[in-house]
Amino acid sequence: MKSSLLMNFTVDKANKKINVEREFAAPLKKVWAAWTQAELLDQWWAPKPWKAQTKSMDFKVGGRWLYAMTGPDGTKQWSFADYKSIDPQHSFSLVDGFCDENGKLNTTFPQSSWSNTFEDTGDSTIVHIELKFNKAEELEKLLETGFKEGFTMGLGNLDELLAKK
Repeated sequence: MKSSLLMNFTVDKANKKINVEREFAAPLKKVWAAWTQAELLDQWWAPKPWKAQTKSMDFKVGGRWLYAMTGPDGTKQWSFADYKSIDPQHSFSLVDGFCDENGKLNTTFPQSSWSNTFEDTGDSTIVHIELKFNKAEELEKLLETGFKEGFTMGLGNLDELLAKK
């Protein structure tokens, strides 16, 4: 893995946003697949030693990804992603949240809107990720869960997965 890969994680509390720019040393087609296919997401999405386990995924506008992050002790934290827009090989957006194993929203935790854009640079792919929140307190609550550290670790897992393929 190139150590010169772009990684920017910025928090914009005034506008209730988190922005992440992350470069991957792989072609767009492989990076897109890793973000949109359950069997690949399960291999990188969770920070180690946790594992992502997809219960169901329907990657289409109006579709949902329902999955659990499973800890080494068997603890499961359920989440969902509801897909709002998809422009194949370019971008997709979703609303995510925590839920129970049946997808019922857990209102204790905030929901966020994600916009993911994929940029083919020739030698690599840059993914631009924007998370929007309704309130600054919701953004702060997500950060308190260790989101930055966990998501950064997950993106590192994706580097490893892409290097294998």
